Amino acid sequence: MTKSSDWLARLPLAQGRPVLGVAVMLALAGTAFAVRWFADPMLPPGFPYVTFFPAVIITSFLFGVQIGSASAVICGALAWYFFIPPFRSFDLTIASAFALTFYVFVVATDILLVHWMQRANHRLAAERERNRALADTRELLFRELQHRVSNNLQVAAALLMLQKRRVTDGEARTALDEGARRLGVIGRISRQLYHVEGTTRGLRALLEPLCDDVVDASGKPVTITVTGDHDLAVTSDAAVPVALIVAEAVANSIEHGFAGREQGRIDIDLRREGSSIRIDVRDDGRGLPEGFDVAASGSLGLSIAAMLAEQLNGRFDLLPGQGATARLTVPA
Repeated sequence: MTKSSDWLARLPLAQGRPVLGVAVMLALAGTAFAVRWFADPMLPPGFPYVTFFPAVIITSFLFGVQIGSASAVICGALAWYFFIPPFRSFDLTIASAFALTFYVFVVATDILLVHWMQRANHRLAAERERNRALADTRELLFRELQHRVSNNLQVAAALLMLQKRRVTDGEARTALDEGARRLGVIGRISRQLYHVEGTTRGLRALLEPLCDDVVDASGKPVTITVTGDHDLAVTSDAAVPVALIVAEAVANSIEHGFAGREQGRIDIDLRREGSSIRIDVRDDGRGLPEGFDVAASGSLGLSIAAMLAEQLNGRFDLLPGQGATARLTVPA
């Protein structure tokens, strides 16, 4: 709410201090009378209310219909007694009756218009307050929902880790570890996926904290940067699979690209290419072995990434070079 609209919403003023309102009203009426008295020699006949109309309107605007009506009566009486012939008299003639009827019509219309405007402002202010309260409640519920979904996924991951304690087979324990890690990643994605307004976050805003979490979980001092357009985004249905694929690519770089190393660097580049979005996850690790094929690699994480990319009508590839580059291409 702007300062001007906030001030208008408080009108009429001095509602709890009627004495102040009456004092200002009398001052305005006295000023209007004084101006009319000194201007009388310069005015042609037929303008008895010329200075009193503004006083009534200002009083009604500032202090409401009751004090405005009192101002209208006082100003009308002053104009009738001093400026409507026969002067200094309340004698009612046809001319004075016509002038008074015109005055009553004008000031009544002005007071009613001011009153309706103030009532409309009060209703608008009350509606804004209700909307603000609803927005606060929606934000609270939205954050609570995100928190609960993330917590439920974390609980599921913790249950897998508990189950792991009862398993002695090495491959089964590894599978449970991977399942718990992926559930944790999905939980972090769901926590960061949406704005409070319900719109999906841009890819960069979604991937930066997620990739930092994956690096932190690895325990290695890996430097990771995400570059690209802040406004680049995919649909809400595609956001979770895309984030999972990128997280798998980062985890794969840390596990295999930096095997035997204590540190490394990963650069993630986001860009639009025609009707597609291309995401490159590039590391400075040891690179890919000769003739590497994702489908034949036997890596569950890479297989999941390729399957998710296919479901999005996209493509996931690992490209050789200095280090390795995981490239995801999906429809924009």
